[in-house]
Amino acid sequence: MRIVMAVAAALTLAAGAVPATAAERPGPPGTDGVWRTDGYGTVLVLGGGALREYQTTSLTCVRGDAARRTGPGTYTTAAGTVLTVRTTHEPDRARLTADTSTGHRGLRRLPALPAACARPAATDPRTSFDILWQTFEENYPFFARKGVDWHAVRDRYRPQVHQDTTGDQLFEIFSRMLRPLHDAHVALRYGDRVLSEIRPGTARPTPELDTRTKEFVVARDLRPASGRQDFGAGRITYADLRGDLGYLRISGFGGYTGADAPHSAERAALDRALDTVLTRDRTRRLRGLIIDLRVNDGGSDTLGIRIAARLTDTPYTAYAKRARNHPADPARHTRPEPVRVQPARAPRYGGPIAVLTGGSTVSAGETFTQALMDRPGRTVRIGQSTQGVFSDVLVRHLPDGMLFALPNEEYLTRTGRTFDGAGIPPQLAEPVFTEEEFAQNRDSAFDRAVRLLARHR
Repeated sequence: MRIVMAVAAALTLAAGAVPATAAERPGPPGTDGVWRTDGYGTVLVLGGGALREYQTTSLTCVRGDAARRTGPGTYTTAAGTVLTVRTTHEPDRARLTADTSTGHRGLRRLPALPAACARPAATDPRTSFDILWQTFEENYPFFARKGVDWHAVRDRYRPQVHQDTTGDQLFEIFSRMLRPLHDAHVALRYGDRVLSEIRPGTARPTPELDTRTKEFVVARDLRPASGRQDFGAGRITYADLRGDLGYLRISGFGGYTGADAPHSAERAALDRALDTVLTRDRTRRLRGLIIDLRVNDGGSDTLGIRIAARLTDTPYTAYAKRARNHPADPARHTRPEPVRVQPARAPRYGGPIAVLTGGSTVSAGETFTQALMDRPGRTVRIGQSTQGVFSDVLVRHLPDGMLFALPNEEYLTRTGRTFDGAGIPPQLAEPVFTEEEFAQNRDSAFDRAVRLLARHR
C-alpha cells in the first residue's frame, strides 16, 4: 500500500464508539465480541454497530481506528475500505479480510478486553518512545537484513527522552532511529512533518517523475498511429506497437477514480480499462506485451492480482504471505497463506510478457511483479531492481497524536525467497530513466523488450 495513502487513511478514519460494557463482557454468538489477531499486534472489539481497533504490544495498548457496521460481519472505514469478519468451523476462531489486501488475518476470541486496553495510555514522551520502540521490536521483520541493532538504538536514544521533550524534539529523535532502515514502508508523521525514506540510489515515484517519464515514453517509444489510450485518471496507458506487440503502462494500483473513492469504484475502473484493452480480437492478435512498471507508487495488491487474472489461462500461485507473530522471536511467523491467481472470465492474454521495473517500482508494483514471476507462459523482467517493500502497512497511533507506520509481513516465492530490502532483480539489466538516457533520447529497457519479444513471435 502506498505509504502516503496509508497515513492519510489513518488520519481520516472515523472515531466511532463501542460501549465499554460491550468491551468488558464476552460477545454473543457470531462475530460480536473481543478478538485478537494472529500477528499484527491488534485487538478488535465488534459490537454496537461498530468495529473498534486497539493497537497492542506485550506492554502497551492504544486505542486505534474504527469502522461502522454496514452488513452482517461487514464494516466500512471512513476511507471506504470494507472489512469482513467471518467465523470458521471453530466458534472461537474467525478471519478478517480487507477488500484492498490479499490474504486474511486470523482471529482468536478473547473472554474480555485486555486490562491494558481498559485504561487510557499515558501521554508522556517516554511512553510514546516505549510504544514505538516496542511495536517495531515485536513486528518489524528486517532488522538483521538492514544491519540495525534495535536494542542498541533503544540504549542510545531513550536517555535523550525526558518529561520536557517536545513533540518536535521527539520527532527528530524518532527520525534518527528510523532513517537507517531506508524502508519506504516505514513512516512517521507529526503535524505537517513527515519522515519517509527510500532505498539509497533510487528515486521516489513522485507525480513529477511519473509525468516526466510518461511524456518521454509517449514521445519516443509510441508511434502516432498506436491508438494510445489513457485510463484511470491517466494512471493506465495502452498502445499498440509494430509487429503485433502491445505496451501497457501502469503507474499505480489505485487512484483511478479520485481521492477517497471506495475500492469497489477503483476495481470497476480497472475492469473497464482491461475490457477495453484486452478485447478478444487483440488477445488473439498480440504476439508480445510490454508491461511498464518503472514508475509505480503502489496501491492495492488485489488490483494487481486482478490484472494477473487477465494474463493467464491456467490457475497458479502468485506468492504466499506470512506475518511476524511472536514478540521476542523474529523467526516466528503465521502460516504462509498462498495467494492464488484464477483466470478471469473475460478475454485473456497468455502469451510472452516483458515486465519493465526499476527502483521507482514500489509496494503493490512489486507484489504485482512477483505475481508474474511464476506465471505460466514466457515472462522476463528487464531494467533494474525494484524498491524492496512488499508488506501491507501497519499504521499506529501514539498517545500524543503522532502517527507511525511499519511493515510486518513477508511475501514468499514458491521456494520461500523474499525480496525485501534489495528488491526483485531484473533478469536482463538495463538503465532506467537515467539523466544520460534522457539526454541521449535512449530508452534501453524498452528497446530491449521490443527486440526480445520480436524474436519470439
